[in-house]
Amino acid sequence: MDRFTGMAVFAKVIEAGSFAAAARHFAMSPAMVSKHVQTLEQHLGARLLNRTTRRVSATEVGQNYYERCVRILADLEDADRAAGDLQGAPRGLLRITAPVSFGMRELTPAIADYLIEYPDVSIDLGLDDHYVDLIEKRFDLAIRLGVLADSSLMARKLRTCETILCASPAYLQANGMPQQPDDLAKHNCLVYTYARQQNIWTFIDQGGAEHAVNVSGRFLASSGDALVAFALTNSGIILTPDYIVAEELAAGRLTRLLSGYATPDIPVHAVYPHGRCLSAKIRTFIDFLATRFARSPQLLRDGAGNGRALETRRSLRAVS
Repeated sequence: MDRFTGMAVFAKVIEAGSFAAAARHFAMSPAMVSKHVQTLEQHLGARLLNRTTRRVSATEVGQNYYERCVRILADLEDADRAAGDLQGAPRGLLRITAPVSFGMRELTPAIADYLIEYPDVSIDLGLDDHYVDLIEKRFDLAIRLGVLADSSLMARKLRTCETILCASPAYLQANGMPQQPDDLAKHNCLVYTYARQQNIWTFIDQGGAEHAVNVSGRFLASSGDALVAFALTNSGIILTPDYIVAEELAAGRLTRLLSGYATPDIPVHAVYPHGRCLSAKIRTFIDFLATRFARSPQLLRDGAGNGRALETRRSLRAVS
């Protein structure tokens, strides 16, 4: 039997959790699916699957083999289409994963314009604030915020977001305006649960000294939009990326705080698997985003309502 077909069938059994689902996917009988798996096991001299009457799961050897199969099959797909893709116009389905708030506010409008310019491309966008394994989930590209962990993935920086400390005018009137970072310890600070250091907010003063404040509050959320919505109920202070609060600051619904202190920058990267031959659709999409974000105006209103350009600040910590 063809080895690559056997690997593809085996991978689908693992992903679907059953022989029957894999059989439906490949339009073959369950017996044929079983035969492909058995042939692989005989070739390797190892059992790949634990089989019961209710479910199928990978053995330790099987899980390791599955991960390698996924990479090999992805490379094979790339090799098959590379010649045509790289020589021709962008076309086909592009699968992208991105964080929820950034995907909705920044990425979706960019995708709409990209699809107008490249009518032969379709995009499947998955929004998820959790880390997504590109190989396992078969995404072509990820947009990731924060300092990247060391990995075999390739990355291109697209832009930098500033984090903004702010609260509603009514909250500040009732609870007072913080004058320095240490004052935040006395306030209800709304915490983003996916931040690597949830309860530590860091600031740099004009002399370059770092101030790390241990904050706490009665509302935590895994969504930046949820934190903003809560802050708009006059209930606390948030530290959040600029794109989430730009409209609220401009309208005066939120007030910027501690504008004399630098807050952390959040780098935004396009990430894709190492070793893949970049197809035209991936290459043009990354170039499109880099150009779009490079010319986007980065202007927010400070706490006094005066427009000011964002300054370049060094990255203090990763914010997912």
